Amino acid sequence: IFGVFLTNPAPICVLDEVDAPLDDANVTRFCDLLDEMARQTDTRFLVITHHAVTMARMDRLFGVTMAEQGVSQLVSVDLRKAEALVA
Repeated sequence: IFGVFLTNPAPICVLDEVDAPLDDANVTRFCDLLDEMARQTDTRFLVITHHAVTMARMDRLFGVTMAEQGVSQLVSVDLRKAEALVA
């Protein structure tokens, strides 16, 4: 998949839980590859994941929570801004 994007990049790539079967070491390698792809192309990657290591490496997180039955709420966190607030 990444070879195709290097040859003919698309504006967006959606990856749905591609890191699910990976162990932490390979998730780190996967995230390194995503970083490199983002630098080499103008492709924006939308990664759907439950893996904490992957989430920690992203620029922005979106989540959906249900505070009360039947009412969903979207939560967005810009991790770069959050790091600046903590520092």
